[in-house]
Amino acid sequence: MSIDLPPPIDLYLRIENSGDVQALAECFAFNARVRDERQTCEGLAAITQWLAKTKKKYRHTIAPLGVTHHDGTTVLEAQLTGNFPGSPVTMQFSFVLESGKIASLEIHG
Repeated sequence: MSIDLPPPIDLYLRIENSGDVQALAECFAFNARVRDERQTCEGLAAITQWLAKTKKKYRHTIAPLGVTHHDGTTVLEAQLTGNFPGSPVTMQFSFVLESGKIASLEIHG
């Protein structure tokens, strides 16, 4: 089954799985916010640093399982596989999109 994702989320997954953090500007808004592991980073530079750090630490990949839409938020359920205890795990990625870019992303276990 193929999952139809909005273009910025599809691009985000391709970037996550390739590790090409320099391409983040193509899918995230300049002033976007990411919340992951009880920490928040704001702005494209901070988000690029966050992804580079987590990619190096966990060497993870993301496989989409399903997607739902609720009140302006797109929730992606995905399998996260990597170098961490309990791998693989199912996580929820909550995206808010604005003007064709990711304005907000929250990652929950």
